[in-house]
Amino acid sequence: MALGDGGAEELNRGRRSGFPAVDRRFGSASAAVLIALVVGCVGAAESPSNAPAAAPPSAAAGGTVANPQFHISPVDDAWRASLPRSADAATQAYMDRLTPAVVTRANAYFEGGYWLQLWNFLLGLAISVALLSGRRSARMRDWAQRVGRKGFLRDAIYGGLFSIAGWLLSLPLTIYQSYFREHAYGMATQTFWPWFGQQVVALAVSTAAIALAVSVLYAVIRRAGERWWLWGTVTSVALLTLSVLVVPVWVDPLFNTYKPVENGEVKSAVLAMAKANGVPADNVYEFDASRQTTRVSANVTGIFGSAAVRLNDNLLRRTSMPEIRGVMGHELGHYVMNHIYKVLAAFTLIFLAAFLFAKWAMDRLLARYGDQLGLQGAGDVASLPLLVAVLSLFLFLMTPVTNTIIRTQEIEADRFGLNLAREPHGEAEVDLKLTEYRKPDPGPIEEWIFFDHPGTRFRIHDAMRWREAMGTP
Repeated sequence: MALGDGGAEELNRGRRSGFPAVDRRFGSASAAVLIALVVGCVGAAESPSNAPAAAPPSAAAGGTVANPQFHISPVDDAWRASLPRSADAATQAYMDRLTPAVVTRANAYFEGGYWLQLWNFLLGLAISVALLSGRRSARMRDWAQRVGRKGFLRDAIYGGLFSIAGWLLSLPLTIYQSYFREHAYGMATQTFWPWFGQQVVALAVSTAAIALAVSVLYAVIRRAGERWWLWGTVTSVALLTLSVLVVPVWVDPLFNTYKPVENGEVKSAVLAMAKANGVPADNVYEFDASRQTTRVSANVTGIFGSAAVRLNDNLLRRTSMPEIRGVMGHELGHYVMNHIYKVLAAFTLIFLAAFLFAKWAMDRLLARYGDQLGLQGAGDVASLPLLVAVLSLFLFLMTPVTNTIIRTQEIEADRFGLNLAREPHGEAEVDLKLTEYRKPDPGPIEEWIFFDHPGTRFRIHDAMRWREAMGTP
């Protein structure tokens, strides 16, 4: 849920370097095994590249990299001090620092993602149809039965096969949107084979996770009978919560190296803000995101009394101390305001509605096509592609709702961060940097549908309004 993380694509799948992801609040580089399963067919909010191939990103201080396609007009403290007191006028002054070329590039990148959401969703449906047609899914189940014999092991084997099949069938689009497009916009830093190697690692992890999730879910569905939709929801939320505990500790380090931030101003400032707000963190960690991307990012993960404060090396090297304080104030806000518990509660209601819809739809689809497809009911693991398709359809249509839930929390965290860090200019500066991959000035309907973070103008105006009200320079 980092201030610098990608947009709605984080709800749906890993894009650049890692495990399928729901959102960074569910584990910085990865996420819940069940969401990987049920929304793996819903696309990432990325845009297709219609730009020429970019030159390799250039090296920046401290070994990080900067995007050669992205440049903000530099200013100094005197410029900031001279800004009008009016929040509207100060916001416009900040927005005017984005050149037309930068705005055009950001718009093209993010708006293209609207189409990629659709293409990923349609591809997911096509994969489900391909697996169901010709009784392929039923034959996969029968083979898993011969190998695994017992129901739990059979379902785990089927889940693993399902994961691998989906990965292979979606690989061309994954390569395009996660590798070639990221390079075309100057944000990727890996060459192909290191990138592909991490995709294989992600496949291994997600296959194991999905195998476990499928075996548990279908054991519950068969035992629950007609109430499988209710107990499917309970199981989903339980798996989601488990992933919050497991992923940051065991999965994220597979893709990046985590180490304590060196003693100094950054560490002292972040720990002081954490201590002042009761966050149980005794260290601050950095991870080497620059090996994969130019993006700045940070997060505070943890649940049930644990907390880990983490920021990437791009944030450390490419931003000033006021910007770091602003970002980390935002991230600490998510933790202090219990956003993880609130979003789990919200997604519980969404899952409940999704499984109710799935029950209604699958009863009708199985009655009409079950015999033809070799499916033996909702408790038959061979019906998994049908369940995934139905849930994906529901969650795809719920995108504006899920985006609004997350966007609302991001606004709350922005305002908490302003009151904690007291760095309105730091907030505004880092918001400008996020236009590297976010459309800076969306319309209200566009923002409601597609944005899981508020737009750049909105966020800067919040910061400048705080500055105006508090009378700070």
